[in-house]
Amino acid sequence: MLEIIIVIGIFSILTLGASTLVMRSFQSNTVVWEQLVKQSEGRKVLKNIVDEVRRAEESSIGSFPIAVAQEYELEFYANVDSDSYREKVHYWLDGTTLMYGITKPSGNPLSYIGTELQTEVAHDVKNEEQTTPLFSYFDETYTGSSSSTPLTQPVDVADIHMIKIQLELERDPTKTPVPLHVETIAQIRNLKTN
Repeated sequence: MLEIIIVIGIFSILTLGASTLVMRSFQSNTVVWEQLVKQSEGRKVLKNIVDEVRRAEESSIGSFPIAVAQEYELEFYANVDSDSYREKVHYWLDGTTLMYGITKPSGNPLSYIGTELQTEVAHDVKNEEQTTPLFSYFDETYTGSSSSTPLTQPVDVADIHMIKIQLELERDPTKTPVPLHVETIAQIRNLKTN
Protein backbone atom coordinates (compact mmCIF):
# COMPACT_ATOMS: atom_id res chain seq x y z
CA MET A 1 0.00 0.00 0.00
CA LEU A 2 2.84 2.36 0.91
CA GLU A 3 4.47 1.72 -2.47
CA ILE A 4 1.27 2.66 -4.32
CA ILE A 5 1.00 5.92 -2.36
CA ILE A 6 4.64 6.76 -3.19
CA VAL A 7 4.11 5.96 -6.89
CA ILE A 8 0.94 8.11 -6.99
CA GLY A 9 2.80 10.96 -5.28
CA ILE A 10 5.72 10.79 -7.72
CA PHE A 11 3.33 10.54 -10.67
CA SER A 12 1.35 13.57 -9.37
CA ILE A 13 4.52 15.65 -9.02
CA LEU A 14 5.67 14.72 -12.54
CA THR A 15 2.21 15.42 -13.99
CA LEU A 16 2.02 18.80 -12.24
CA GLY A 17 5.49 19.74 -13.51
CA ALA A 18 4.71 18.67 -17.06
CA SER A 19 1.35 20.50 -17.11
CA THR A 20 2.98 23.67 -15.75
CA LEU A 21 5.64 23.47 -18.46
CA VAL A 22 3.01 22.99 -21.18
CA MET A 23 0.88 25.90 -19.85
CA ARG A 24 3.86 28.28 -19.71
CA SER A 25 4.93 27.23 -23.18
CA PHE A 26 1.41 27.89 -24.46
CA GLN A 27 1.36 31.33 -22.76
CA SER A 28 4.75 32.19 -24.27
CA ASN A 29 3.55 31.14 -27.71
CA THR A 30 0.46 33.31 -27.29
CA VAL A 31 2.59 36.34 -26.37
CA VAL A 32 4.94 35.73 -29.32
CA TRP A 33 1.98 35.31 -31.68
CA GLU A 34 0.37 38.56 -30.43
CA GLN A 35 3.70 40.36 -30.88
CA LEU A 36 3.96 39.07 -34.45
CA VAL A 37 0.41 40.19 -35.21
CA LYS A 38 1.14 43.64 -33.73
CA GLN A 39 4.41 43.85 -35.66
CA SER A 40 2.61 43.05 -38.90
CA GLU A 41 -0.12 45.59 -38.13
CA GLY A 42 2.47 48.23 -37.25
CA ARG A 43 4.50 47.68 -40.42
CA LYS A 44 1.39 47.88 -42.58
CA VAL A 45 0.28 51.13 -40.94
CA LEU A 46 3.74 52.67 -41.28
CA LYS A 47 3.93 51.67 -44.95
CA ASN A 48 0.59 53.35 -45.65
CA ILE A 49 1.55 56.53 -43.80
CA VAL A 50 4.94 56.73 -45.54
CA ASP A 51 3.39 56.17 -48.98
CA GLU A 52 0.97 59.03 -48.42
CA VAL A 53 3.45 61.40 -46.72
CA ARG A 54 5.85 61.01 -49.64
CA ARG A 55 3.09 62.19 -51.98
CA ALA A 56 2.24 65.27 -49.91
CA GLU A 57 1.90 68.35 -52.08
CA GLU A 58 0.18 71.70 -52.26
CA SER A 59 -3.58 71.37 -51.70
CA SER A 60 -6.08 71.75 -54.54
CA ILE A 61 -6.73 75.30 -53.30
CA GLY A 62 -3.06 76.27 -52.99
CA SER A 63 -2.39 75.58 -49.27
CA PHE A 64 1.03 74.44 -48.05
CA PRO A 65 1.42 70.60 -48.20
CA ILE A 66 1.40 70.20 -44.40
CA ALA A 67 -1.52 71.66 -42.45
CA VAL A 68 -0.98 70.30 -38.89
CA ALA A 69 2.26 68.93 -37.42
CA GLN A 70 1.91 67.90 -33.78
CA GLU A 71 3.32 65.02 -31.75
CA TYR A 72 0.13 62.96 -31.94
CA GLU A 73 -1.52 64.47 -35.03
CA LEU A 74 -0.52 65.01 -38.64
CA GLU A 75 -2.57 66.60 -41.40
CA PHE A 76 -1.37 67.07 -44.96
CA TYR A 77 -2.58 67.16 -48.57
CA ALA A 78 -2.00 64.35 -51.05
CA ASN A 79 -3.80 62.72 -53.94
CA VAL A 80 -4.67 59.35 -52.42
CA ASP A 81 -7.40 58.26 -54.82
CA SER A 82 -8.05 58.14 -58.55
CA ASP A 83 -9.36 61.68 -59.09
CA SER A 84 -7.22 64.73 -59.88
CA TYR A 85 -7.85 66.52 -56.56
CA ARG A 86 -5.63 66.36 -53.51
CA GLU A 87 -7.39 65.18 -50.37
CA LYS A 88 -6.72 66.37 -46.84
CA VAL A 89 -5.17 63.34 -45.09
CA HIS A 90 -5.42 63.27 -41.31
CA TYR A 91 -3.73 60.89 -38.83
CA TRP A 92 -4.28 61.29 -35.10
CA LEU A 93 -4.21 59.34 -31.88
CA ASP A 94 -7.58 58.93 -30.16
CA GLY A 95 -6.74 57.30 -26.82
CA THR A 96 -5.04 54.06 -27.86
CA THR A 97 -6.46 54.02 -31.41
CA LEU A 98 -4.65 55.50 -34.39
CA MET A 99 -7.26 57.15 -36.60
CA TYR A 100 -7.14 58.00 -40.30
CA GLY A 101 -9.32 60.60 -41.96
CA ILE A 102 -9.82 61.82 -45.52
CA THR A 103 -11.55 65.04 -46.53
CA LYS A 104 -12.23 65.55 -50.23
CA PRO A 105 -12.32 69.10 -51.59
CA SER A 106 -15.74 70.16 -52.80
CA GLY A 107 -17.80 73.17 -53.76
CA ASN A 108 -17.22 76.12 -56.03
CA PRO A 109 -14.78 77.55 -55.10
CA LEU A 110 -13.17 74.40 -53.73
CA SER A 111 -12.83 74.01 -49.96
CA TYR A 112 -12.03 71.28 -47.43
CA ILE A 113 -15.03 71.82 -45.15
CA GLY A 114 -16.83 68.58 -46.07
CA THR A 115 -17.27 65.52 -43.91
CA GLU A 116 -14.10 63.70 -42.95
CA LEU A 117 -14.33 59.95 -43.63
CA GLN A 118 -12.70 58.31 -40.60
CA THR A 119 -11.19 54.85 -40.16
CA GLU A 120 -9.40 53.10 -37.30
CA VAL A 121 -6.01 51.91 -38.57
CA ALA A 122 -4.22 50.63 -35.44
CA HIS A 123 -5.30 49.59 -31.98
CA ASP A 124 -3.46 49.24 -28.68
CA VAL A 125 -1.17 52.20 -29.45
CA LYS A 126 0.67 53.16 -26.24
CA ASN A 127 2.61 56.22 -27.46
CA GLU A 128 0.97 58.65 -25.04
CA GLU A 129 1.44 56.27 -22.09
CA GLN A 130 5.11 55.86 -23.04
CA THR A 131 5.44 59.62 -23.73
CA THR A 132 6.81 58.73 -27.17
CA PRO A 133 5.75 61.12 -29.92
CA LEU A 134 3.87 59.44 -32.74
CA PHE A 135 5.28 62.02 -35.17
CA SER A 136 8.64 63.84 -34.98
CA TYR A 137 9.65 66.43 -37.55
CA PHE A 138 13.04 67.30 -39.01
CA ASP A 139 14.31 70.08 -41.28
CA GLU A 140 16.68 69.80 -44.25
CA THR A 141 19.71 69.41 -41.94
CA TYR A 142 18.58 65.92 -40.87
CA THR A 143 21.52 63.54 -41.30
CA GLY A 144 19.82 60.26 -40.51
CA SER A 145 21.80 59.70 -37.32
CA SER A 146 20.34 59.23 -33.87
CA SER A 147 21.99 62.50 -32.82
CA SER A 148 19.68 64.49 -35.11
CA THR A 149 17.33 66.55 -33.00
CA PRO A 150 13.68 66.88 -34.07
CA LEU A 151 12.12 70.30 -34.44
CA THR A 152 10.56 71.58 -31.22
CA GLN A 153 6.82 72.06 -30.82
CA PRO A 154 5.08 74.10 -32.03
CA VAL A 155 6.66 73.25 -35.37
CA ASP A 156 6.73 75.73 -38.23
CA VAL A 157 5.37 73.52 -41.02
CA ALA A 158 7.50 75.34 -43.60
CA ASP A 159 10.63 73.89 -41.91
CA ILE A 160 9.55 70.25 -42.21
CA HIS A 161 11.32 68.02 -44.74
CA MET A 162 11.34 64.65 -42.94
CA ILE A 163 8.81 62.99 -40.64
CA LYS A 164 9.65 60.19 -38.21
CA ILE A 165 6.71 57.95 -37.35
CA GLN A 166 6.90 55.72 -34.25
CA LEU A 167 4.33 53.26 -32.96
CA GLU A 168 4.41 51.65 -29.52
CA LEU A 169 2.00 48.71 -29.72
CA GLU A 170 0.95 46.50 -26.82
CA ARG A 171 -2.24 44.51 -26.48
CA ASP A 172 -1.86 43.28 -22.89
CA PRO A 173 0.79 44.96 -20.68
CA THR A 174 0.54 42.13 -18.13
CA LYS A 175 1.82 39.59 -20.67
CA THR A 176 4.59 41.45 -22.49
CA PRO A 177 7.66 43.03 -20.90
CA VAL A 178 7.64 46.14 -23.12
CA PRO A 179 5.52 47.47 -25.99
CA LEU A 180 6.53 46.53 -29.52
CA HIS A 181 8.32 49.49 -31.15
CA VAL A 182 8.13 50.09 -34.89
CA GLU A 183 9.38 53.23 -36.60
CA THR A 184 10.28 54.68 -39.95
CA ILE A 185 11.18 58.01 -41.53
CA ALA A 186 9.50 59.54 -44.57
CA GLN A 187 10.81 62.32 -46.76
CA ILE A 188 8.26 64.60 -48.36
CA ARG A 189 9.31 64.41 -52.02
CA ASN A 190 7.75 67.74 -53.01
CA LEU A 191 9.66 69.56 -50.26
CA LYS A 192 13.00 67.98 -51.13
CA THR A 193 15.80 70.53 -51.48
CA ASN A 194 18.66 68.36 -52.75
